Amino acid sequence: MPTEAEWQYACQAGTKDIRHGDLSKIAWYKSNSDNRPQKVGLKEPNEWGLYDMLGNVWEWCSDIYDETVYRAYRVFRGGGWFDLERSVMATTRRRSHPFSFKIDDLGFRIATNSK
Repeated sequence: MPTEAEWQYACQAGTKDIRHGDLSKIAWYKSNSDNRPQKVGLKEPNEWGLYDMLGNVWEWCSDIYDETVYRAYRVFRGGGWFDLERSVMATTRRRSHPFSFKIDDLGFRIATNSK
């Protein structure tokens, strides 16, 4: 899984924008998802060709949220199909424990080093 910084950089595709376009054209969220996850790639990708960085499912990151406060809680980013528009942004972050937290709109993205 990517680190939180890697995830945000990939999501923003080198920009500082909270979204890479009109939300209804780039993401599945509460207003357009029919209350379920959708197949990847049906919305417009970001500038780097990455689909569903926002909406559809939240994505786990490899980072620990704040070990001194939350211990082993990890970060997840991006918003999901059940979230309101205000939660589906490149800057939105949440946290939970990966072994005990289960919701329908939470997944992960595989990342690899370029070398």
